[in-house]
Amino acid sequence: MDIPQRKLGKTGIAVTILGLGGEGILRTVGYDKEAYALINRALDLGVSYFESARAYADSESYYGSALKERRRDIFLTSKSHARSRKGALLHLEETLKNMDSDFLDLWQIHDVRTDEEIEEIFGPEGAIEAFVEAREKGLVRFIGITGHHNPTITKRCIESFDFDTVLVPINPAEPYQKSFIAEIIPIANRKKMGIIGMKIYLRGMASRLQKYVSVESFYRYALSHPISTGVIGCDSIEQLEQNVSFAELFEPLDDTEKRELEAIVAPYARQLMYYKP
Repeated sequence: MDIPQRKLGKTGIAVTILGLGGEGILRTVGYDKEAYALINRALDLGVSYFESARAYADSESYYGSALKERRRDIFLTSKSHARSRKGALLHLEETLKNMDSDFLDLWQIHDVRTDEEIEEIFGPEGAIEAFVEAREKGLVRFIGITGHHNPTITKRCIESFDFDTVLVPINPAEPYQKSFIAEIIPIANRKKMGIIGMKIYLRGMASRLQKYVSVESFYRYALSHPISTGVIGCDSIEQLEQNVSFAELFEPLDDTEKRELEAIVAPYARQLMYYKP
């Protein structure tokens, strides 16, 4: 079977509904052999969306070592947490070198949390200038933003610039906290942005509820929303293959099923969302 694909918003690019996240075994140091095997297994299984970040330990370098001639077959993304133009350009230089690529398909401003960060990013000599410059030079094709904690901050960002994509948490605990599903998805849809889901399994915490609900239902929940792909970090090839199976067999939940899953998760929502191992 093939992994279904969806268009990544106004980019017009079709990507698989499962993306390989840059965390899990990829957010490590010294696991070159394991990372190489995982990335190439994802390629062999048909995954087309691959994600990393400048902040993710050796993740970018693992991609650079593993992809080689297969780079042109995929949609490759990374992120910069720099807030200044100078810092972001330095990050991009490092990223391209690490990934052994002369361009990124998508470069994202990473994890904006405060109003002060917004002022810096979009102010004079702010990071957004580096992102625009990189796109004009052909070093990146598309520009995105990621929001992890506060949808109000993410909303300000996507109202400040015409981003191509937005990366946000999508899981059944979300509606009971600060909800990116309710606050960001409608705006992103109106702006025809590609919406990328993360934290689908609540950083692995979904497995704690297997007594009540299957892990697969969390994946089905996320992809039953109008998102283009869900990125999942994997600790092993076994986890990767399980997620590929979920994607290949994906059937959306209807509204009743989504509400039922949210109700099951509700008593644990705060613990799941804010748990720190």
